[in-house]
Amino acid sequence: MSPPRWRVAGIAAAVAALLGGYLVVTGPGAHAAPAETLLSQGRPATASSTESAAFPASSAVDGDGGTRWSSAAADPQWLRVDLGAPTSISRVSLTWEAAYATAFQLQTSNDGTAWTTIHTAANATGGNQSIAVTGTGRYLRLHTTARATPWGVSLWEFQVFGEGGTPGTPGTPTLLSYRKPGTASTSQSDGSCWECTPDKAFDNDPASRWATSNTNGWVDPGWIAVDLGATAQIQRVVLQWDPAYATAYQIQVSADGNAWTSIYSTTAGRGFKETLTVSGTGRYVRMYGTARSNGYGYSLYEFGVYGTGGNPTPLPPQPADPVFPATRLVWSDEFSGAAGGKPDAAKWTIDPGTGQNNEVQYYTNNENAALDGNGVLVLEARRQTAGGRDYTSHRMNTSDKFHVQYGRIEARVKVPKGNGLWPAFWMMGADFLTGRPWPYNGEIDIMEVLGRNTSEAYSTLHAPAYNGAAGYGQKYATVDLSQDFHVWAAEWDSKGIRFFLDGRLVFTADKATVESTRGPWIFDHQFYLILNLAVGGDFPGPVDATTPFPSRMYVDYVRVYQ
Repeated sequence: MSPPRWRVAGIAAAVAALLGGYLVVTGPGAHAAPAETLLSQGRPATASSTESAAFPASSAVDGDGGTRWSSAAADPQWLRVDLGAPTSISRVSLTWEAAYATAFQLQTSNDGTAWTTIHTAANATGGNQSIAVTGTGRYLRLHTTARATPWGVSLWEFQVFGEGGTPGTPGTPTLLSYRKPGTASTSQSDGSCWECTPDKAFDNDPASRWATSNTNGWVDPGWIAVDLGATAQIQRVVLQWDPAYATAYQIQVSADGNAWTSIYSTTAGRGFKETLTVSGTGRYVRMYGTARSNGYGYSLYEFGVYGTGGNPTPLPPQPADPVFPATRLVWSDEFSGAAGGKPDAAKWTIDPGTGQNNEVQYYTNNENAALDGNGVLVLEARRQTAGGRDYTSHRMNTSDKFHVQYGRIEARVKVPKGNGLWPAFWMMGADFLTGRPWPYNGEIDIMEVLGRNTSEAYSTLHAPAYNGAAGYGQKYATVDLSQDFHVWAAEWDSKGIRFFLDGRLVFTADKATVESTRGPWIFDHQFYLILNLAVGGDFPGPVDATTPFPSRMYVDYVRVYQ
């Protein structure tokens, strides 16, 4: 709904920042051996204990890097998975949470009672461990005997691989294409899409993309292929399209990257996110487009290939989803200092300078903010010359103090009334700090109010495919917000974000809906918090003779729960 808050100095510079990927830390031999099958995913799992119902044994074998098993804080502990039948086991992959085991054994059993040790670790260091083993059994058990922390032991993922077994049974499809080599008919590299190379479709980064060349690739056919590293049984393909999508295309497989067999074909491609159920075997998988949706070429944010076998690279673990209502306070500021005091420098970074979007204020270096002595922070906009502007105000953030991914983020705020005033409580993707420009980093506007009409408010998301005036959000009517304090909150997890005003749900951004109707969801990473009071600009419009100065935005508290 709101216009961009951050300007990008040229699209080429913007997309250039997309080249920075995510670091994946793996141990020796982290890649699966050819012809391995993931045996454990979705199989029954049990454990010696659990920290709580939120961290069951099943979470370690569900294929979801954002859920985990966590034990009680005692030694020893164990986690076991039932593979369904005696099976030859070749490798075990452990993705530890920070609470890892320094000493453990891997054990097999045919009856779940008598155990044979096939691997022993005495000085383990956690992280991602990929362990080659030799053994046979229906059950595989991780038996821990020493913890690295005072807490229990905790695993994001517990994966068991074998060379026997029937591909796909037991087990459910896993992502095989992550960080695998890609090739394409052409790729684009110009001011509109610099380095939109094939690898960007396989980086699990929804803000980067591959596109065919604008000089010789906006033709039919156009294709992109991935090398899975070993023969795989392909069960599902997920395509997250840019607006330059294919209306007609095939999904093809190949053993050698030369001879191709079609396993899916359509002439009714609709773009956005398409999830395809397929069945085929090959080392290489290709999207082969034969008809374009418009005068441009073909472009994919993500090309996900799922199945068994291959040579999968583990995904980086994600934090667990909070259970709402979230009650564990992880960060807050109650603004409880003495009158005239400044925002806590241990929690907030002051952000002086000019604004964006043709705003007319200059943000001073903490001169326009003060505590009132009664637990409230006051942000003040003044008619005052500074920094070449005729108005001053205040902006601050937690950029180098606090980042968060998922939880309930809330603030209790009283907004000012007056033409041209623009108070906001919002969040920016933390990768903005390391060079990724807006909107590729993502923006979450929890609260925006325009002083010209303080009986309505806005909550909005901004991303590459939906931003500025085309942001994905909601304007909602309410009482006159300038008359009292009100609580704005966002409840955010891996499935989406729900926005609340005084406990009333005012807008839901469902991840699956956004991906299917607007474009990639780019909000599964760290963000930081921002408070500011802008003056003038494209969205709120100009100040006029009726606008009161000084005008004040009052903040009672900011809290984050998980």
